[in-house]
Amino acid sequence: MGLYDREARAQVGTEGLDDILRIAAALLLTLAALALIGPMLPLRLPGTEVFAISIGVVFIVLASERLVYRRVSRSDTFARRILVLGSGSRAMTLETASTHANAHNPYKILAFLAIESTEPGEVPANRTIYLENGQTLLNLARSIKAEEIVVAIRERRNSLPIKDLLECKLHGITVTDISSFFEREHQRLQLDSMNSSWLVFGSGFRQSWFGNLIKRVFDILLSLVLLLVTLPVMLLTIIAIKLEGPGPILYWQTRVGLGNKPFEICKFRSMRPDAEKDGQPRWAAGNDDRITRVGRVIRTLRIDELPQILNVLRGEMSFIGPRPERPLFVNQLSKQIPYFLARHSIRPGISGWAQVRYPYGASVQDAKEKLQYDLYYVKNHTLFLDILIILETVKVVLFGRGAR
Repeated sequence: MGLYDREARAQVGTEGLDDILRIAAALLLTLAALALIGPMLPLRLPGTEVFAISIGVVFIVLASERLVYRRVSRSDTFARRILVLGSGSRAMTLETASTHANAHNPYKILAFLAIESTEPGEVPANRTIYLENGQTLLNLARSIKAEEIVVAIRERRNSLPIKDLLECKLHGITVTDISSFFEREHQRLQLDSMNSSWLVFGSGFRQSWFGNLIKRVFDILLSLVLLLVTLPVMLLTIIAIKLEGPGPILYWQTRVGLGNKPFEICKFRSMRPDAEKDGQPRWAAGNDDRITRVGRVIRTLRIDELPQILNVLRGEMSFIGPRPERPLFVNQLSKQIPYFLARHSIRPGISGWAQVRYPYGASVQDAKEKLQYDLYYVKNHTLFLDILIILETVKVVLFGRGAR
């Protein structure tokens, strides 16, 4: 029900009402599941009165715990205290992320320490501090009770105070690069703060035959199960598309996959047959008039993506991975966005980290934002993360978030 999402925890102005409604919905679903599955189990379940009392007690306890947690977690007492080294463009990305309207971060940025003659300051003056004469970085960090120093300096040659940072680290203050900080706290790779050396010498981007084998077996098993479960839905979709008007039921489109190799992706047709009669590819808009009535429904529920199970079984796609783009868009975006082609180092997916963390994108800026989540997945993908994305995908489908 989204009770562990950062977005859900960041709800403001409801004073916990959102949590209470989600808990109530979750408990009602639990009762429904027990009513359906209970008679099939070789167990003697408690009576209705016992269930009602138990659900009531659980609801009161969970709601109270959530309300207390909201108040405690929003207190600065438990927030990790951060000192940012730098006041330029990289540091400003941290300031923007921490002061976002819906931001609810487990850290608090105390100040931005400007390093003279390194880069022009972009952080507001009231958030910028300087070292006083004779003051060391360690003394400053201790005076403001900083627990971590985040290095956000773009040009580091002859300007990075290595000795001072080492002294801070030896005295128990964590020192973190801004790229690693964004990866840890926001589950994405911040393009504006990354450089090639961090990608080359950092951890992640592991590709092993055993890991690939496990992922492939997982893809095949999950695809077969999904094919069986959704077969009635797909049959109804075929009938609905056929009844709505002339045109093919399935839609084949060239996309770019593993190793920048093109392949044909299979989807249920959700647009008019003449949607691109001029032959010019373009993104779907918010209220795209090319989408049919049936197409709008199946796109909202993501039913149009189900035939891609065939692509997974053929080895062209994975169940989880970056969404494959069309060749024209790949050529355009790879010239405008750094590291864009890195997303093609693994198989594309039906769903992915960017799909569950960012709404539908239809611009270069959206593609850049989604790439940051795709790169995080490419760098850190595991079977556990795949399972987490599948659970998030189910929630996205249920609530119709970000569909076009």
